[in-house]
Amino acid sequence: MHIFNQIGALEEYLKSCREAGRSIALVPTMGGLHEGHLKLVDKAKECSNVVMVSVFVNPTQFAENEDYEAYPKTLSEDKKILEAIKVDAMFIPFDNEIYPDGSSQEYDVGEMGKILCGIFRPMHFNGVAQVVARLFDIVKPDYAVFGEKDYQQLLIINSLIERQAIKTTIVSVPTLRESDGLAMSTRNSYLSSEDRTNAPLFYQQLVATKASIQNGTDIPSATEQAVDALSVVFDVEYIEVLNANNLTEITTSSSEIIIISAVRLGETRLIDNIIFRRSDV
Repeated sequence: MHIFNQIGALEEYLKSCREAGRSIALVPTMGGLHEGHLKLVDKAKECSNVVMVSVFVNPTQFAENEDYEAYPKTLSEDKKILEAIKVDAMFIPFDNEIYPDGSSQEYDVGEMGKILCGIFRPMHFNGVAQVVARLFDIVKPDYAVFGEKDYQQLLIINSLIERQAIKTTIVSVPTLRESDGLAMSTRNSYLSSEDRTNAPLFYQQLVATKASIQNGTDIPSATEQAVDALSVVFDVEYIEVLNANNLTEITTSSSEIIIISAVRLGETRLIDNIIFRRSDV
């Protein structure tokens, strides 16, 4: 596996790949790799000849009171994992390679970044779009692979691609879960043993809310019931039932529905969602 810290050497490698007629897929990560990340790599291998995984804990997507300094850093283990599954290249850039002129959060993602998670993490998506755009500019991947657990982020990245006419195809992968239903996440390592026991109740309630809607409960009532049930264990930031295509209110023309939520359990923030077709209701 090739490992790059600086853009110049990386660009030479990518140039040689393209001259050999090989397509390139990028899997952007912040490290702390788990099985969910490996599913993204599997999908990248299906799409392309060369798979690159980037590991960069992006400072611009963290607010001052968030966990930038504490975010799990497992670089040595991440390298071993990616070598074992035969990833072609790993990009571990220094901050000044990504932000040579210094970091800035002046990157507007529009109204999509102001709802749901954007209310509780107001600069988060601007920072995500900033680093993703920068990685795309450096790597110029044919494909980029993201997980659907971060669904709002996925839609924002799709919008970024359209607005900037970036010639990269975005590929999404369904959320991978633990055996008890908890969505896999690097931040799950923050959970205490007691919180880890309670954490699966989050997804179980999303499943129950979907069933309630399918059984005829109107959306406002189903949402209110979900908030009440979640609040027994979690601090609920939001739970919404929306059009899955654009995270707007459901109308008669909405074909896919998403139940999307963020909660806090102890010191840990969890996000999750369920998507289903309107015809299933």
